Amino acid sequence: MKKILSLALMVALAASLFAQQSDDPVLFEINGKPIRQSEFMSEFRRSHGLDPKAAPTACTYEKRQALEEYAELFVNFRTKLEDAYALGLDTTPALVKELKGYRDELAAPYLIDSATMQRILREAYDRNHYTLHAAHILVRVSKNASPDDTLAAYNKAMEYYNRVINGEDFFLVAYEANKIRLIQEGVPPDDPRHKDHGDLGNFTVFDMVYPFESAAYSLEPGQISLPVRSNYGYHIIKLITKSRFYGRCSFQHIWCASNNNPEQAQNRINDALNHLKEGESFATVCLNYSDDNTTVHNGGFVADARAQQLPPEYVDVLSRLKPGEISAPFQTSYGWHILLLNSKDSIPPFEDMVPNYKQRLARDQRSAEPRKSFIQRSKERYLFSDYTKMYLKPARRGDKADRKPLADLDQCVAALAPEVFNRVWIFNDSLISDYRPLFSIGDSSYNAVDFLRWVEANQHVVRPHDMKVYVQNRYNDFIDEMVYRYADSRLEEENPDFRELVNEYRNGLMIFSYNDQMVWSKSVTDTAGFLDFYNRSSQSRSIDNEADAPYFWNTRADVTLVTVDDSAFIKPSKVVSLLQKATKKHWNRGQISDRLHDAARKDASLRVENQRLEENAQQLLKSGCFRPGVYTVALPKGYQVIRVDNVINPTLKSATEARGYYLNDYQAFLDSQLIGRLRKKYNVVIHQDVLDAITY
Repeated sequence: MKKILSLALMVALAASLFAQQSDDPVLFEINGKPIRQSEFMSEFRRSHGLDPKAAPTACTYEKRQALEEYAELFVNFRTKLEDAYALGLDTTPALVKELKGYRDELAAPYLIDSATMQRILREAYDRNHYTLHAAHILVRVSKNASPDDTLAAYNKAMEYYNRVINGEDFFLVAYEANKIRLIQEGVPPDDPRHKDHGDLGNFTVFDMVYPFESAAYSLEPGQISLPVRSNYGYHIIKLITKSRFYGRCSFQHIWCASNNNPEQAQNRINDALNHLKEGESFATVCLNYSDDNTTVHNGGFVADARAQQLPPEYVDVLSRLKPGEISAPFQTSYGWHILLLNSKDSIPPFEDMVPNYKQRLARDQRSAEPRKSFIQRSKERYLFSDYTKMYLKPARRGDKADRKPLADLDQCVAALAPEVFNRVWIFNDSLISDYRPLFSIGDSSYNAVDFLRWVEANQHVVRPHDMKVYVQNRYNDFIDEMVYRYADSRLEEENPDFRELVNEYRNGLMIFSYNDQMVWSKSVTDTAGFLDFYNRSSQSRSIDNEADAPYFWNTRADVTLVTVDDSAFIKPSKVVSLLQKATKKHWNRGQISDRLHDAARKDASLRVENQRLEENAQQLLKSGCFRPGVYTVALPKGYQVIRVDNVINPTLKSATEARGYYLNDYQAFLDSQLIGRLRKKYNVVIHQDVLDAITY
């Protein structure tokens, strides 16, 4: 009974397999390897831009012809590819290097967290609607500072934060903090930086380091942030204004400078406003009242101004105006002002901004975020383990003092030397005796030797700092790099689309190299073969065949050409007469030139040259003039006189004269011969009945 059931199961499986194969029959065989209809049609549809899900329609003559032509190209390509692999072209160093470059470029979108990238792009767009005006108090601390120094800087920042939160003037505290910091850094007291009160002016997305930007955009006007860490240190940020302002604007302004008398400036700006209300033009009022010498004579016009170029108060006022509107008078530290908005940018749609954001991301700290997210997901996916953070069970239950990590970085710290900060450290592996894995990802693990070799190969100049901090930072970088590489190494196996894309590039590079080796370079270097091909193929060319026209010269004429730049130098009739005389006396070009200069004005500019002209291939000599004679052609100011000295009837071009055309033909000939040999060598079979049955 069991045997009967097994037999029935085998028959069912065989029937199922046969049904699948009959739905996808073998279309070609190359070197005994089958290529099924589905594979061919997938490439055919992609090359012709056809929807793979579209239902088949009647196969017209044109559609059938396209299918047949592509089948020939497909077979030729695959046959050459078979030979290219047989010759080992896929292993040549040049191809391997070039493919790696393409492959790394293709892999980039697969090796980031696309959701994080989209979030960052959208975040930049949302922020880009606004321009911020903020101030900050900065406590400097290096990004490589020791934990003690970092904590001290944080505590100092919290001290400043508590002072401003409890009512002290933010700008005075910023001034104090700035002065203390500059004194510690040895900046001379007369340096202008000592006057800094922390005001940062206007900025928008990408203008500040990412942590600072994120903190500033999270505030509302008047709010003060807790200390924010960046590569520069800790910032306490106060947001002053948040204006809906994007891009550039054009406006006109009237500025009444305070000149230590703000009341007088206010009275003048009010007088200016009254004149505007009475109907006087902005330009006239500006001329009578504005103290801005650079714009007073052009109506106070300022074109294409960015927020970062303007006083913060201008941005705040302009953000609320519509084109054509005039502002109420407002005050800045420079005096009193009135603005007339002419135009301002509006932010384009998100999709239009994405290319610009991606370009700016390349130079911005936030560009690391999608990669970091990808690395974190890869750690989870491939079961990452950091043994420096995993502990042995304590000798006695509850005794935390006995807890020891499965691995540590102590020997790495001891093996490094200060030379590493100057990029000249050389690793001595005899200093390492602990070969326990530091971490593992998937089926790969890495120990202290692996880590220190990576450090040696990836040194960069940095300010000397605590070696333990340096080692921990580099260890974190090493982990990220190895996790990233591991995920990268799995791409082809786990992503069929990517694998197919890389194969397409590999095959394309191989075919290019193969054609160059077997056809293109051979056609150029095989001089004897090329001349033999020319001698045979040129005999079949006919001047009466329109397709053969590039292989023949039309009627040509050898001419003497005289060019006179100005008709005032010498009359055309005089030149014609002189050329006719030159024909009878057999003067050469030099003699003709001498006689012409003798007959012309002393300052005459004229040239005599010999040329060969082809009928219908130039505009100098008309078709009806290809016979002995002298002809005049007018120029915008001067003229040309052409003497036809000799007429050459149409003739076949030599191998040198038509080299480009014959070289293309020779390459096609060599390619045809090669395909013929390869089809026999690899026993190419085309199942025409299957091809004829295809509809699409």
